[in-house]
Amino acid sequence: MENNTPGLKTGKVHIYAGNGKGKTTAAVGLAVRAAGYGLRVLFIQFLKFGDSSELNILRKLPQIKVLSGMPTQKFVFRMNDQEKNQTKICSQNYFEQAKKLAEENQVDLIIFDEILDAIGTGMLVEQELIDFIQKKSPQIELVITGRNPSQELIELADYYSEISAIKHPYETENLIGRKGIEF
Repeated sequence: MENNTPGLKTGKVHIYAGNGKGKTTAAVGLAVRAAGYGLRVLFIQFLKFGDSSELNILRKLPQIKVLSGMPTQKFVFRMNDQEKNQTKICSQNYFEQAKKLAEENQVDLIIFDEILDAIGTGMLVEQELIDFIQKKSPQIELVITGRNPSQELIELADYYSEISAIKHPYETENLIGRKGIEF
């Protein structure tokens, strides 16, 4: 991930949270915008299967490094203890890779997609994210997505956007996710 463009002077912390559709979409948009400017982007998806359509294009952009996929194709509440442990190890590995790239000044923007849900399901420890935010280089921009951020995370954020589901076809039509739109 080589960068010929000067990095950010002041990196901020964004939280895109809520029960509505659009958190990942907003994060992907920022990743593309940053890459278009020449910034080095690390896009990590926690608790996702690694087959979301946006990954196809993100992986083609040389400024973006993608880490996504879990050892099992199940939601956490359907996993047995062994699968939960494997998913926890995978999530921790992704987080450690982000810390290493940040410490080595190899990234300008880090996106932790669904990290709030990884914390909420016990796959990651919130204090580790808080420590990362407090110790990261001030030049690194950080995006956090998911549901139910703690008050402490909200206070650490510079941007906090709440995305609410007012109406969704899943509820009105029992429409499951569609490739290219929801995933």
